[in-house]
Amino acid sequence: MTSRAAVLALLVCVIALSLAYPLREYIAQRARIAQLKEERARIQESVAELTARYEELQDPAYIEREARSRLHYQYPGEQTYIIIGGTPEEEAVPERSPSNPWFVELWDSVAEADQPQG
Repeated sequence: MTSRAAVLALLVCVIALSLAYPLREYIAQRARIAQLKEERARIQESVAELTARYEELQDPAYIEREARSRLHYQYPGEQTYIIIGGTPEEEAVPERSPSNPWFVELWDSVAEADQPQG
């Protein structure tokens, strides 16, 4: 290997090493910019949703509907009926109450596990 080739190889290595760090920083900055753009888009969506919600809450008819349905408000002289019970009788599933307390069930399972199969 000649001295010119060695100097040329050394020069190429120095240039490559001097470009590696700025190139890595450039790629990291581009990734950060992409991440910030995504975050900005999410925030803009959130702002749009909150603006729409604010517009809904400025409508007196919407506020009246919400007060009637959620808080069960009524005008004087009106009668309101609230049905308590969730499911009709034909769809109701009877709850099975345990015949023994939990500790008796636990002890029975331990005793059953202690006995050999057969």
